[in-house]
Amino acid sequence: MIEALQRAWEIPELRRRIRFLMLMFLIYAFGAFIPIPGIDLRNAANGFAGNGAASNVFNLINIFTGGSLRRGSVFAMGITPYINASILFQMLTVAFPSLDALQKEGEAGRKQIARYTRWTTIGLSILQAFGVIVLFKSFGINIGLFSPASFLAVTAMVAGSMFLLWLGEQVTEKGVGNGVSLVIFAGILLNLPQQVSNMVQEIESGTASWFNLLLLLALFYVTVLGVVYLVQGTRRIPVQHNKRVIGMRQIQAGGGAYLPIKVNTAGVMPIIFAISLLLLPATLASSLKALLSHNTTGFLGFFYHFADWLTPIANKLSPGASWIAAVLYALLTIFFTYFYTAIVLNVEDMAENLKKYGSYIPGIRPGKPTFEYLDGVVSRITLAGAVFLAIIALLPYLVPIITHFYSFSLIGGTSLLIVVGVAIETLQAIEAQLLLRNYEGFIKSSAK
Repeated sequence: MIEALQRAWEIPELRRRIRFLMLMFLIYAFGAFIPIPGIDLRNAANGFAGNGAASNVFNLINIFTGGSLRRGSVFAMGITPYINASILFQMLTVAFPSLDALQKEGEAGRKQIARYTRWTTIGLSILQAFGVIVLFKSFGINIGLFSPASFLAVTAMVAGSMFLLWLGEQVTEKGVGNGVSLVIFAGILLNLPQQVSNMVQEIESGTASWFNLLLLLALFYVTVLGVVYLVQGTRRIPVQHNKRVIGMRQIQAGGGAYLPIKVNTAGVMPIIFAISLLLLPATLASSLKALLSHNTTGFLGFFYHFADWLTPIANKLSPGASWIAAVLYALLTIFFTYFYTAIVLNVEDMAENLKKYGSYIPGIRPGKPTFEYLDGVVSRITLAGAVFLAIIALLPYLVPIITHFYSFSLIGGTSLLIVVGVAIETLQAIEAQLLLRNYEGFIKSSAK
């Protein structure tokens, strides 16, 4: 890896791209400390550190924004509205044949869907920004939901999210790797220095020891190693290509090859879906109590008392609250792994495409037998990936109990999966650029 980075730095174009990427990271870090106008979060510090339902929702969102939500920055929503819009259109493409046909039209169709996604991002940004205002109200921030200060704050947060989307697109075009993924990557790592500082304070206060730190580092190393295997793991199914007749000649169309199927096709989405579903009652309860704080009687009072009744149930559903909630979290993660894999990996299309292009799996007849074989393979390897994802999802709740460090969130869950996955993806993009230039040099030298 280090050698690849050194070779990349020696190439002027790649060096320029890496410098551009670093510059964008600095811009992101600077913007993450620009406060939202009209909101003072100093009175909410104790609420942020609590263990209630609202705090769990808050901490989940805060992970993806690099602490910008806790700081009350204009980047408080991060790039999550765009991610939500992308997931929405990914599911709509499966549900609506017209969108599926538009996506298959090639570059023009994909650009049209990207345009729809951007407009949807603006709408979701507005809704999510009002949701952030409601979340702040639940922590005691005195701001009216439809006051001028609220509209100013919503405008600032929507502008911040759209700027991050533009920043990600610039990184994709002029930097290295996927820009949107790198923006999330930068947001997670931006909060790392604060977490390290908190760990030092925990050691100084005596709540954790140096032995606990060594244990944490060992667990972190093993977890990263496991995540790398999970992200990189594939099942290679051998595929043979039939001979084709072109003109008067019969040629072998590529010979033998492999059909790679990833162990973790669903990525980080099952964990996000599972934790979002578990925290849905907490989100509903905290939002109702914040909105109806002055309406505790009459018809609206019914919803306020309903939120009061829902709050203890929501607290018990937090994965760290009890072993029952942890088991439920693991089972939901496994379920959503299968669910999302079925959305993004169409086994029937894979079998049909093999048959269409005259390819086959040795020992398996084309058509339905191929579909049944591939479906069985996907089901088995998805189970392995789903179980490992469930373990990764539970680590942020189990490791603090073992190590007594409660401020380090990069030991598992979505954070670690995203950081490792994006790091591998970016390194692969750099290696692809290096390989391209090696091929160019080889062709030029041959021409001479």
